[in-house]
Amino acid sequence: MDIAKLFSLEGKVALVTGGSRGLGREMVLAFAHAGADVIIASRKLEACERLAEAVTRETGRRALPVACHVGEWEQVEHLARVAYDEFGRVDVLVNNAGMSPIYDHVANVTEALYDKVLDVNLKGPFRLTALVGTRMAEGSGGSIIMVSSTASLHPTADVIPYAAAKAGLNAMTVGFARAFAPKVRVNCIVPGPFLTDISKAWDMEAFKERARTSIPLQRGGEPHEIVGAALYLASDASSYTSGSLLVVSGGSGI
Repeated sequence: MDIAKLFSLEGKVALVTGGSRGLGREMVLAFAHAGADVIIASRKLEACERLAEAVTRETGRRALPVACHVGEWEQVEHLARVAYDEFGRVDVLVNNAGMSPIYDHVANVTEALYDKVLDVNLKGPFRLTALVGTRMAEGSGGSIIMVSSTASLHPTADVIPYAAAKAGLNAMTVGFARAFAPKVRVNCIVPGPFLTDISKAWDMEAFKERARTSIPLQRGGEPHEIVGAALYLASDASSYTSGSLLVVSGGSGI
């Protein structure tokens, strides 16, 4: 068995939302190094453009930056059109974009905030998966990866709308795996706490203390530690895996 070929994405096209920073950025770079051309989507076009330049410089792969707010139905449809107009195919879709605003009490969550959280974390991935997955199923197949959160499995009081949206994403993973079978595999990465730019707002001393007792590996994840799971699910290495939730959390929540 050629292990390198098993994880290769040579000749593939990968689309990653929330792809300009954090876990999305790491996945974009990993996919390009594995041989894929990449479509980098996020709200900030300049950030996508900077990463696209770095991808091409480091890997020689084609990288297309696209501005897209995944909470907006029409922008998601535009993203799908651009992807197929430019490349003619999408082989790997990663629904990574998400948001989890802070609130002080559930009674103070406004309708606008609630809707925004559900739109970005659930509505956008639904529409993009419906569009891209349909074309994958009609064509040569592909792999779709949702990015959820351990909050969907163990919600706390300060992330209830976010946790509900991500739980919905877990359910959509199974539903879409059935809808687009047998040519399309749909799976979900369920990350625990990762030390991305979002973690800069955390009280790190308090987090480290909590991690020592609540996370078996006693630390947060480094962004590059998502790559193994992403490459596994994107590539032929996971050819018999669909409808699964892969928890990558350092053991938190077990």
